Amino acid sequence: MSSEKVRLNTEWLCDCGGCHVALVDLHEKILNVLESVEIQKCPVLTDVKDYPEADIGILTGSIRTEHDRHAAMEMRRQCKTIIAFGTCAVYGGLHGAGLAHSREEIMNQVFRKSPTTRTDFLPDSEITGLEKIVTPIDEVIDVDLYLPGCPPHPHFIFESLKSLIDHHTPRVDKSTVCAACRRTMVKTEVAEIKNSLEGMPDDELCFLSQGYICLGSATLDRCLAPCPNHGIMCSGCAGPTMQILTEPNRDIRSEVADRMSRLTRIGKDTIIKHIEQSAKTHYAYAMATKMIGNKPTFLIRKWIAEVEAA
Repeated sequence: MSSEKVRLNTEWLCDCGGCHVALVDLHEKILNVLESVEIQKCPVLTDVKDYPEADIGILTGSIRTEHDRHAAMEMRRQCKTIIAFGTCAVYGGLHGAGLAHSREEIMNQVFRKSPTTRTDFLPDSEITGLEKIVTPIDEVIDVDLYLPGCPPHPHFIFESLKSLIDHHTPRVDKSTVCAACRRTMVKTEVAEIKNSLEGMPDDELCFLSQGYICLGSATLDRCLAPCPNHGIMCSGCAGPTMQILTEPNRDIRSEVADRMSRLTRIGKDTIIKHIEQSAKTHYAYAMATKMIGNKPTFLIRKWIAEVEAA
């Protein structure tokens, strides 16, 4: 490896800031990264407005405003390698739930109909414009490395950055969250779906076997399964598996329903219907990407209308 430090830019777009905090969560390993990196632009560390030339650019967040789009394009122009860092950058993230509503509906709900922030106007001239839909960054610029997660796990952050610094190709693992989960799948006599807060789940058994909706079998492992291993159902924050993303007729709800129906006495159609009724929860992290949104099986507006009409 060359003794010359690798120049690094980071920028956050539409996100919560958690992905930048995740960089610090490398703990002592961050020292290994900092030895080889010169941080030129980082919103939480520097007050640099322009975009200097860099070897690696880390972009967090999705594109929701005109400023986000401009920042992404400037980072692409100035950085040799771009990392889509975090689920919002890779898939659009939780903001993608806005796809189920028009921009006008969202603005009116936030500024005119909310009992705590009700106003007589919508902000426009003093802030950057809100785009019509949420967009993952690779629909605007070319991306060299995808690192999903909410936020990405320190293990994968360090592995990716160290590989790029050392001029190696990062390892790509296609396993699911289930592969890292210590729970045991067994056939049970469970006949009803349970709410996530209902009862006390067995610490050893798979959540699906117990009647709880868990997305581990349909989610790419970029977390090492901390949620199911500590008593919480997987919510799919790292995005769907490669099979779901690349095969048109494979879908989150059908994949989960197929496995859960084999482990319990709950019918597959019942499970699918249950997931559809809370689609904005179960599809939250990835619905903004065209790989999900353009699937013929993804009908979120129809599902929401059915729930509202019930």
